Amino acid sequence: MTVTTAERASGRSRTKWQDMLIVDADVHVHDTPRALIPYCDMPWRVSLENIKDAHENYLDIPAFSPGHTQYQPSWPTGHERGRTVTTPEQMRAELDPIHIDIAVLFPDNLLKLPVLAHPEYAAALARAYNAWLAEEWCRPGMGLLGCVCACPQEPEDAANEIRKYADHPGMVGVFLPCAGVDPMWGNKRYEPIYAAAEEAGFPVLLHSVTVVHPVFPHNSHGFATDIARHTTSHTFAIMANLVDMVTMGVQVRHPALKIAAVEAGISWVPFLMMRLDKEYLEKRREVPWLTERPSRYMKRFFYATQPIEEPERLRDVATMVSLFDGEDQVVFASDWPHHDFDHPSKLNQVPFPDEVKRKIFAENALRLFGIDEQARRVRR
Repeated sequence: MTVTTAERASGRSRTKWQDMLIVDADVHVHDTPRALIPYCDMPWRVSLENIKDAHENYLDIPAFSPGHTQYQPSWPTGHERGRTVTTPEQMRAELDPIHIDIAVLFPDNLLKLPVLAHPEYAAALARAYNAWLAEEWCRPGMGLLGCVCACPQEPEDAANEIRKYADHPGMVGVFLPCAGVDPMWGNKRYEPIYAAAEEAGFPVLLHSVTVVHPVFPHNSHGFATDIARHTTSHTFAIMANLVDMVTMGVQVRHPALKIAAVEAGISWVPFLMMRLDKEYLEKRREVPWLTERPSRYMKRFFYATQPIEEPERLRDVATMVSLFDGEDQVVFASDWPHHDFDHPSKLNQVPFPDEVKRKIFAENALRLFGIDEQARRVRR
């Protein structure tokens, strides 16, 4: 029998993962040109109307603006490895069987928004996406919540969008796309975004995706296989942006701002903490605004599990979390419905104590997004 969100919130003992409240910090909706047309400003709406019937590949930003980025071969949308979700009702029907109560939504195609060369067009797409998401997808009563897409090409416009949706009951964060973003998210040009997010009480979430785009974060366009690209691209993108944010003092200037890293796994976190601390001890004069070791700032970030590492000894995952004191900072993410999504049962196999599982499956995310167990916002 399916356990309802209200029953999970009743306070009774939770020993089975199916009986725990589960908040999923990374679920994807399908943002096609056709879907965004009614929400897009003129004259940019004409561009979407012209390409609404264009062939679409999985996570296909070139469908919006062909020729503006190198793009690896991909499978067509509708292929078994390119599944999409197109309505809130479909999403709820698919999340229920895998026991996900609350889902935080991200786009498919606009994951690659930073690679668009035209800043005004990129900003128009972000505005259209936000309006579409707020109008058609954000349903707290169905456990579906959204993040405002922040267009890196136009930070002031992104800040205005954050303020616009600051009081929307279904918006709970700000999505910072990392695919090919230049400059990276530590740059001071993004100060309007961070100030607006901090004022709204929204966390900002760095989300990566595989993109072949010289030279960010390294010359990954030289890889011959998708194994190589996918192994490195998500994690390198997040690592590079996180290093930039820490060393440029984003948290110093915005102490109330919560920051999360999504879709990069967690095994790299203790490594990066140790490397940053080593460099800081030798070169701290370069970053006089930092008053603590970089690792202390990194411990304030939140880290989403997907794609969860699968070592031969699953207890090694628990060890990795303990290395960066992550019991209070790691949040569950599935990446549904993408081809590499993680079922909650995979995380449940990691030998965490039940108390830690409850934190990772829900409690940390409730704190990150400022919501209660009924998906209602509890703070600005």
